[in-house]
Amino acid sequence: MSSVFLRIYAGLLFTLVLVSILSGLGITIINSHRIAEYQEETVVPPVTLLVRQLADKSAAEQADWLTRWGEELGIAFHRTQPEPGVLTQDEQQLLDSGSIVLHHSGERSARFWVQLSPESVLEGQITFLSDQIFHGTLKLLRELLQALPASERQNWLQQQAQLFDYPLQLMPLNRLELEFSQRELLSKGSIVMKVDETGRSATLFGTLPDAKVLQLGSLPLFDLYPVKLLGTLALFVLTSISVAIYILVRGLEQRLRKMERAATRISRGDLDVRVNLHGEDSVGRLAMAFNGMASHIQRLLSIQKEMIRAVSHELRTPVARLRFGLAMVADAESREEMERQLDGMDQDIEELDKLVDEILTYANLEQGAPTIHFRRVDVDKVVSQVVTEHGRQQDKIEVVYIPCRSLETKRRADIEQRYLHRAIQNLVGNACRYANSRIEVKFTVSQDTCRVDVDDDGPGIPEEHWDRIFTPFARLDDSRTRASGGYGLGLSIVRRIMLWHNGRALVGQSNLGGARFSLVWPRRQR
Repeated sequence: MSSVFLRIYAGLLFTLVLVSILSGLGITIINSHRIAEYQEETVVPPVTLLVRQLADKSAAEQADWLTRWGEELGIAFHRTQPEPGVLTQDEQQLLDSGSIVLHHSGERSARFWVQLSPESVLEGQITFLSDQIFHGTLKLLRELLQALPASERQNWLQQQAQLFDYPLQLMPLNRLELEFSQRELLSKGSIVMKVDETGRSATLFGTLPDAKVLQLGSLPLFDLYPVKLLGTLALFVLTSISVAIYILVRGLEQRLRKMERAATRISRGDLDVRVNLHGEDSVGRLAMAFNGMASHIQRLLSIQKEMIRAVSHELRTPVARLRFGLAMVADAESREEMERQLDGMDQDIEELDKLVDEILTYANLEQGAPTIHFRRVDVDKVVSQVVTEHGRQQDKIEVVYIPCRSLETKRRADIEQRYLHRAIQNLVGNACRYANSRIEVKFTVSQDTCRVDVDDDGPGIPEEHWDRIFTPFARLDDSRTRASGGYGLGLSIVRRIMLWHNGRALVGQSNLGGARFSLVWPRRQR
């Protein structure tokens, strides 16, 4: 998988995990507040109503009253004083002012305190909050209503309705939309609960002696994961992931746009432009490849221009000699003179052929066209063969080969024999052109590298020209004679061959007093 897409995938995965954690924390915090509000709306109204009835009762009656209605409501009442540290300072002030202080300890359990007198605090414990508290609330209201005259019940109920967050009503039985079985139960004095179609709320009904029905609700039933909360959560998750995708893709798009702008500028002829993008991902590697391509194109065009100028210059000399030869042939007075001029013209044509061959070879290597097939070859034999070939052609110069003393297996290296032969041949030929009397060729091998050194006793090369000597058509003199002129491409071809072998071509001072050219490359090619 591409490193860019892997990074996007990791970013999305991290975002998803982070959003999931935040969503879980958000739901926990929101539900904690919702549970506290629900418990307060459910517990505080009946407890407040219950406590108000204690004012006119004796201690024994209060105990019986709390025991009875504690069982009805599902609340365990007992008189106590809060332990130090249980209530905060603000909660203690609320308690002293007569308000109910409620602590919820879970979805279904709660604990509360209410001040009965300066010396007495009523504590209630709910271990499991259920619809029992609604049934108990309806029974409490019904009993308190029954104790009132029928004419006062409606007014009293309206006054108590301020305590409750859900409606309290007295309605005739015949106006209620109930099933027959539910009406039968009401007529017998039972409490009936009617749950709505959504299952999120319910209504309680209880009859009074005057054929009126007390209606509580609709009462909210606590839903831990309501639709609105889940919808909000889903919207939050989708928004977070969308933002994460936008941020990740936007960064990738910006980097690709830089490459697009650079490619556009190159297409318009601005070959100096480069993409300033870093990184080990695929976009960073693409930018490096793009810059390499731009540099290669720029170098090829520069070489092409240089070659056009140099070739036109190099061709003038042999062409001029050919024209001069033709004129001399036309004016020849004897057959011997004509044959001598024709031989000179033949040499000029051979020189032109060599020049074209050098140019084509260099262009082929510089453009990256050659197909390289590395094989394990005894390099010592290749070097020896080149020395033997040149030794036969030289009369005044001694070409000496210093054999490698390593074992035959160690002398083997991964090379393209044809091109390496050409590189060594160019170095030895160049040395023959400038040497006075002696050339030494030596091949050495180490564990990882191979090295060929060609030393001559010629005039040498000044150190300030060492970098320039491998430039195409570069020569340190202006000679154009067959003896020492050359074409200025031999060393450039050597350098390109070494680059294809992942090696280097070097120049330095020789122990013989002239120049030393060296080829260094790895034994094993990847």
